[in-house]
Amino acid sequence: MNNFEDGQNPNEGGDFDPRKFNPTEFQAFMKKYLEDPDSFDTQELAKAAGIPTDPQQLQQMLQMISQAMGPQTAKGGVDWDAAIAQAKAGARRNNQGITEAQRDAWREAVHIGGMWLSQATDVSELTSEPKLLTRDLWVDDAMPLFKAMSQPVADRMAEALSEHIAGNAPEEMSGLMAEAGRLLRNAGGAMFAMQLGQAIGKLSEQVLSGSDIGLPIFAEQRAAFLPQNLDAFIRELGVPVQEAQIYLAVRELAHARLFKHSRWLREAVVSQISTYAAQITIDQDKIMGAVADADPTDAEGMRQMLESGAMIGDRTEDQERALEAIETMLALIEGWVDALTLEATKLLPNAQRIAEAVHRRRVTGGPAELTFGTLVGLQLRPRKLREASSMWQLVGQALGNARRDALWDHPDMLPSAADIADPASLIGRLQGGNDDDFDSALRNLLGE
Repeated sequence: MNNFEDGQNPNEGGDFDPRKFNPTEFQAFMKKYLEDPDSFDTQELAKAAGIPTDPQQLQQMLQMISQAMGPQTAKGGVDWDAAIAQAKAGARRNNQGITEAQRDAWREAVHIGGMWLSQATDVSELTSEPKLLTRDLWVDDAMPLFKAMSQPVADRMAEALSEHIAGNAPEEMSGLMAEAGRLLRNAGGAMFAMQLGQAIGKLSEQVLSGSDIGLPIFAEQRAAFLPQNLDAFIRELGVPVQEAQIYLAVRELAHARLFKHSRWLREAVVSQISTYAAQITIDQDKIMGAVADADPTDAEGMRQMLESGAMIGDRTEDQERALEAIETMLALIEGWVDALTLEATKLLPNAQRIAEAVHRRRVTGGPAELTFGTLVGLQLRPRKLREASSMWQLVGQALGNARRDALWDHPDMLPSAADIADPASLIGRLQGGNDDDFDSALRNLLGE
């Protein structure tokens, strides 16, 4: 390594000279290359970057940069530690602790809500105590779920740029550009992780409970509440606080009970989402155009480019069908919870008012949820929520709670999108056989 303080010309020996790096010329070179990969010229690159034209020395320089960027970049992939740190930093900005008054209030709401819910369903009660969460603790608990859903898209997005660079580089520069592509892939993974962390940090300011995004954050089912966010939400409702607490406790308990009863359900939903995300394509024309037009020194512009979803390609027919299956499953879950909550809270004078507020909130989502949805190419808000809720109510009225809830015993027994649209046909099919036939079919599905 040259000593730049001894007066020696650093480029005489063919080594990299950081003093000759010209950001303007380098940006112009990269823009030209991204727009026209055939325009790659090693002399122009050397002039812009202040480096020699010897490919071997360029390779050594990139290896040194890779080592300097740290162990996460060296091993590749998404820096999930950075994502968690970013999310928790956001969550802690206005984070509040949990008071004894809040603990007492939610303990009572859960007690009352649990008794009322047991009158509306035969699904068994939870064995674990509800959990009260601060915003940063919610991040800790929720991050594994978000990671499982986001990893496939993060990998594809990070790989897309490096694949393009490696695939379009001149043959004599293939080794060099492979190394550059790897660095760009890791930089893309780091950028995705940071954006995801920011979205989850913002989401921590909005979520009300463990199931508020439509999926349970705990693998071992339990109810969870965020008192700080719940207090703010309830204040805006303009209804008696205890009524709202009981209603929201019933919803959360119903959701947790369902996933505890149907132990296959959480894995099935997460698997559906992960499989869909893994099939997402990255439109290289879009990403190259976006990168070519972007100023790499403009952090806000790069953030907006990523959040806009500009890099994600159009859905295929297979992806559209997969998306419809996910939306149907989420609608069935949310609709069942809605139906049970409506029945269990019928004694609350303001139950309908609270239900409408919850429904509007669930359907529209917030900015952070929209950001997350754009990043992974999937919104977690089912479009058929009202229809699914109505279907579950009608099934319960016609067949009773036990028959309604037994449809969750096995995935093959779940209603379809067509059943949501035409619940009368579903009820007719279920009424077509007697109870012995129904029980026999269930035992066959379960392999008993």
